[in-house]
Amino acid sequence: MEYQVVANPTEQDIMDVRGGLRTFNDPFVEHLNELQMAVFVLDENGQRRGGIVSRFWGNWMHILFLWIDPALKGEGVGKTLMQKMETEAVGKGCKAAMVDTFSFQARPFYESMGYHNQMTLDAFPGDEHQLHFLTKKLVG
Repeated sequence: MEYQVVANPTEQDIMDVRGGLRTFNDPFVEHLNELQMAVFVLDENGQRRGGIVSRFWGNWMHILFLWIDPALKGEGVGKTLMQKMETEAVGKGCKAAMVDTFSFQARPFYESMGYHNQMTLDAFPGDEHQLHFLTKKLVG
Protein backbone atom coordinates (compact mmCIF):
# COMPACT_ATOMS: atom_id res chain seq x y z
CA MET A 1 0.00 0.00 0.00
CA GLU A 2 1.22 3.51 -0.80
CA TYR A 3 0.30 6.79 0.92
CA GLN A 4 0.19 10.15 -0.82
CA VAL A 5 0.35 13.55 0.89
CA VAL A 6 -1.16 16.38 -1.17
CA ALA A 7 -0.96 20.06 -0.28
CA ASN A 8 -3.90 22.04 -1.67
CA PRO A 9 -5.90 19.07 -2.98
CA THR A 10 -7.99 19.60 -6.10
CA GLU A 11 -11.77 19.68 -6.09
CA GLN A 12 -11.69 16.13 -7.50
CA ASP A 13 -9.38 14.99 -4.68
CA ILE A 14 -11.86 16.37 -2.15
CA MET A 15 -14.85 14.88 -3.96
CA ASP A 16 -13.17 11.44 -3.96
CA VAL A 17 -12.98 11.48 -0.16
CA ARG A 18 -16.39 13.11 0.27
CA GLY A 19 -17.99 10.60 -2.10
CA GLY A 20 -16.55 7.69 -0.13
CA LEU A 21 -17.81 9.16 3.12
CA ARG A 22 -21.27 9.78 1.66
CA THR A 23 -21.44 6.19 0.47
CA PHE A 24 -20.70 5.05 4.00
CA ASN A 25 -23.16 7.52 5.61
CA ASP A 26 -26.10 7.13 3.21
CA PRO A 27 -27.66 4.03 4.76
CA PHE A 28 -27.97 5.97 8.02
CA VAL A 29 -29.12 9.38 6.78
CA GLU A 30 -30.32 9.21 3.16
CA HIS A 31 -33.97 9.24 4.32
CA LEU A 32 -33.54 12.69 5.89
CA ASN A 33 -34.74 15.70 3.93
CA GLU A 34 -32.01 18.14 2.94
CA LEU A 35 -32.42 21.64 1.54
CA GLN A 36 -30.39 24.82 1.33
CA MET A 37 -32.30 28.05 1.91
CA ALA A 38 -31.33 31.72 1.59
CA VAL A 39 -33.03 34.94 2.64
CA PHE A 40 -31.73 38.28 1.36
CA VAL A 41 -32.34 41.94 2.13
CA LEU A 42 -32.38 44.21 -0.92
CA ASP A 43 -32.02 47.97 -1.12
CA GLU A 44 -34.22 50.25 -3.24
CA ASN A 45 -32.06 49.41 -6.29
CA GLY A 46 -32.45 45.68 -5.83
CA GLN A 47 -28.88 45.27 -4.59
CA ARG A 48 -28.23 42.69 -1.86
CA ARG A 49 -27.25 44.38 1.36
CA GLY A 50 -27.27 41.25 3.46
CA GLY A 51 -28.35 37.67 3.61
CA ILE A 52 -28.43 34.40 5.45
CA VAL A 53 -27.79 30.93 4.01
CA SER A 54 -28.75 27.80 5.92
CA ARG A 55 -28.87 24.07 5.41
CA PHE A 56 -31.97 22.25 6.60
CA TRP A 57 -31.16 18.61 7.28
CA GLY A 58 -33.50 16.32 9.15
CA ASN A 59 -34.64 18.12 12.29
CA TRP A 60 -31.91 20.76 12.16
CA MET A 61 -31.23 24.11 10.59
CA HIS A 62 -27.50 24.87 10.28
CA ILE A 63 -26.76 28.52 9.67
CA LEU A 64 -23.86 28.52 7.22
CA PHE A 65 -23.44 32.23 6.52
CA LEU A 66 -24.96 35.48 7.79
CA TRP A 67 -23.79 38.82 6.41
CA ILE A 68 -25.19 42.32 6.74
CA ASP A 69 -23.75 45.47 5.20
CA PRO A 70 -22.14 47.35 8.12
CA ALA A 71 -24.06 50.49 7.07
CA LEU A 72 -27.25 48.71 8.16
CA LYS A 73 -26.00 47.89 11.66
CA GLY A 74 -28.56 48.64 14.35
CA GLU A 75 -31.55 48.69 11.98
CA GLY A 76 -32.85 45.23 12.92
CA VAL A 77 -31.90 43.65 9.59
CA GLY A 78 -30.05 40.74 11.19
CA LYS A 79 -32.94 40.00 13.52
CA THR A 80 -35.43 40.07 10.66
CA LEU A 81 -33.27 37.80 8.49
CA MET A 82 -32.93 35.33 11.38
CA GLN A 83 -36.67 35.35 12.11
CA LYS A 84 -37.54 34.76 8.46
CA MET A 85 -35.02 31.91 8.20
CA GLU A 86 -36.22 30.29 11.42
CA THR A 87 -39.83 30.49 10.19
CA GLU A 88 -38.80 28.75 6.96
CA ALA A 89 -36.93 26.11 8.96
CA VAL A 90 -39.90 25.32 11.19
CA GLY A 91 -42.12 25.14 8.10
CA LYS A 92 -39.76 22.53 6.65
CA GLY A 93 -39.80 20.43 9.82
CA CYS A 94 -36.73 21.69 11.66
CA LYS A 95 -36.96 21.54 15.44
CA ALA A 96 -33.60 23.09 16.33
CA ALA A 97 -30.89 25.32 14.92
CA MET A 98 -27.13 25.54 15.18
CA VAL A 99 -24.48 28.07 14.23
CA ASP A 100 -20.78 28.55 14.75
CA THR A 101 -19.26 32.00 15.10
CA PHE A 102 -15.84 33.42 15.85
CA SER A 103 -15.22 35.58 18.91
CA PHE A 104 -14.79 38.61 16.63
CA GLN A 105 -18.13 37.96 14.89
CA ALA A 106 -21.62 37.66 16.34
CA ARG A 107 -21.90 35.53 19.50
CA PRO A 108 -23.78 38.28 21.46
CA PHE A 109 -26.18 38.72 18.53
CA TYR A 110 -27.02 35.01 18.38
CA GLU A 111 -27.45 34.88 22.15
CA SER A 112 -29.86 37.83 21.91
CA MET A 113 -31.85 35.67 19.44
CA GLY A 114 -32.15 32.84 22.00
CA TYR A 115 -29.12 30.75 21.01
CA HIS A 116 -27.07 29.11 23.77
CA ASN A 117 -23.35 28.42 23.62
CA GLN A 118 -22.69 24.68 23.72
CA MET A 119 -18.95 24.66 23.20
CA THR A 120 -16.01 26.98 22.66
CA LEU A 121 -12.71 26.13 21.01
CA ASP A 122 -10.01 28.36 22.46
CA ALA A 123 -7.08 29.61 20.37
CA PHE A 124 -8.95 28.91 17.14
CA PRO A 125 -7.85 29.64 14.49
CA GLY A 126 -5.08 31.55 16.29
CA ASP A 127 -4.15 32.35 19.86
CA GLU A 128 -6.25 35.53 20.03
CA HIS A 129 -9.62 34.08 18.89
CA GLN A 130 -12.21 31.46 19.80
CA LEU A 131 -14.83 29.55 17.85
CA HIS A 132 -18.25 29.22 19.52
CA PHE A 133 -20.93 26.64 18.71
CA LEU A 134 -24.47 27.71 19.62
CA THR A 135 -27.86 26.03 19.39
CA LYS A 136 -31.50 27.00 19.77
CA LYS A 137 -34.66 24.96 20.13
CA LEU A 138 -37.11 26.12 17.44
CA VAL A 139 -40.08 23.92 18.34
CA GLY A 140 -41.36 22.59 21.67
